[in-house]
Amino acid sequence: MKQDNLNPELFYPAFGLRNTHTQSVLNSGVYRRRIVSNRSRSMLEAGQKWIVDGGDGVRLLGYYSAQPAQSRGLVILFHGWEGSSSSNYVISVGGALFDQGFDIFRLNFRDHGGTHDMNPGIFHSCRLDEVVHAVKEIEQRTGSAGWMLAGYSLGGNFALRVGLRAPSAGLALRRVVAVSPVISPANTLVAMESGPGGKYEEYYVKKWARSMRLKQARFPDAYDYGTWYGLAGLRQKTDFMATRYYEFDTLEDYFEGYSVAGDRLAAMQVPTTILTSEDDMVIPVSDFRNLPDNENIELLITRYGGHCAFLQNWKMDCWADDLIAARMLDCSI
Repeated sequence: MKQDNLNPELFYPAFGLRNTHTQSVLNSGVYRRRIVSNRSRSMLEAGQKWIVDGGDGVRLLGYYSAQPAQSRGLVILFHGWEGSSSSNYVISVGGALFDQGFDIFRLNFRDHGGTHDMNPGIFHSCRLDEVVHAVKEIEQRTGSAGWMLAGYSLGGNFALRVGLRAPSAGLALRRVVAVSPVISPANTLVAMESGPGGKYEEYYVKKWARSMRLKQARFPDAYDYGTWYGLAGLRQKTDFMATRYYEFDTLEDYFEGYSVAGDRLAAMQVPTTILTSEDDMVIPVSDFRNLPDNENIELLITRYGGHCAFLQNWKMDCWADDLIAARMLDCSI
């Protein structure tokens, strides 16, 4: 595995942006939203709303922005848990890549991006088959002879698993970039539970509860929402859903279902870049120290960056966007 661990020259943010919480909060805030929406106007204006087949009757929603003329190739983007195709980091990197000449497809996972009414079954992190089916259809409908994939947080985890599945699924996937990806779900849960003042766990509980209310409004009798709302924290809520509705015997079995820890990434054949930060409060950096050696995987660990942020300055320029663009250009048509 190619590594460049803790080299401060990789990414060194401006004064005031070297705090993990500042990075993470600004990344998803209104201030950055205005900036990235303006910068990415060309991509957003070119966006076409697509309903994509996830197999077995599953429908997923995405937005396809095609170049008006010659394209460098297609890049599919995956958001994180309780994010969407409109998350700041997705809009930011999508706009940057579009301006570099790439076609962009921003895919929403099930029950994300306001799609709670599209499928009665509820989202969970082991629904990889429908994502693989969806990207296969995107590949076919866009006529892409070779495409690239970038994902963030849980979307980074999905991107790595799609990369592992690509050869057997016949996907023409040429490059994967995973930013702050979930490696060990069990360790990620512990990190959120032990975060300062319980703020990270509280943040994700609120986002998940908002999503559950949307699901309840559309499928009021499908799940025992009342019991779920009454449970205390992420561990209890996840255990309830995993063992009651996701068809797993234990919470641990569910986590193993989408873990990429241990030797799982030893089988990666698609050229892959993994970017994370030493100060990420959600994804423990120790999870990356034990990844298997694989010449197809480039591992980059920065000192700063927070969770999926990597903001360089107060103009909200993002170093991760630059990295992703560079890696995609290496594989461009």
